[in-house]
Amino acid sequence: MKKDAVRAIVLRGLSIAAVAAVAACTPLQVVTHTVTQTEASVPAGQYMLDPHHWSITFDVEHLKYSRFTMRFDHATAQLDWNAGGLDRSSVEADIDAASLDTNVPLLDKQVKSDSVLDVTQYPQIRFVSTGFERTGEARGKLTGNLTIHGATAPVTLDVVFNGFGPDPLTRQDTLGFSAEGSFSRAKFGLATWYPAVGDDVHVRIQAEFVKPVAGG
Repeated sequence: MKKDAVRAIVLRGLSIAAVAAVAACTPLQVVTHTVTQTEASVPAGQYMLDPHHWSITFDVEHLKYSRFTMRFDHATAQLDWNAGGLDRSSVEADIDAASLDTNVPLLDKQVKSDSVLDVTQYPQIRFVSTGFERTGEARGKLTGNLTIHGATAPVTLDVVFNGFGPDPLTRQDTLGFSAEGSFSRAKFGLATWYPAVGDDVHVRIQAEFVKPVAGG
């Protein structure tokens, strides 16, 4: 067998071995993955909402039978993480109002119409943080200005910093948060169908933020 042929076979074998090693390593990295809630370990900088790992759901009382749950399907957010952790950091989020999903097509149309959200005239829901009050380790109350339907009012969210660490699959620095809170929809001019539909809106948020790769 010629030397070039032997060399090609050896190189191919090494390539296959390398791929197999990486494939075997990935599950191990996932299984052994850990995060830390030590805020001082998070590199300062700008983090963006991971487009694949977030959810914003909210519920309102329906005829006193249950709390009907809805969600939004499109949103973006930016987290500016500074030295000092949660106390010194800030976040801005924009939600596409037209991405409202009630799982009931007719209700989607009604809520998006000019009788409620009027997404044609007010296509964006916006939240801009204004302050943070710590209530414990890796948690606290985040206050900000929420703008819906052209009206702006302060709201407060209970926030938990779930942890930080490089994603075992993408290797991107990643932070995870859970948040929830309530507000009056009447404050935003959204009193339609009251009292059949309750005034209290309960919001739940799950969000992962990733640090963009330099030059990416």
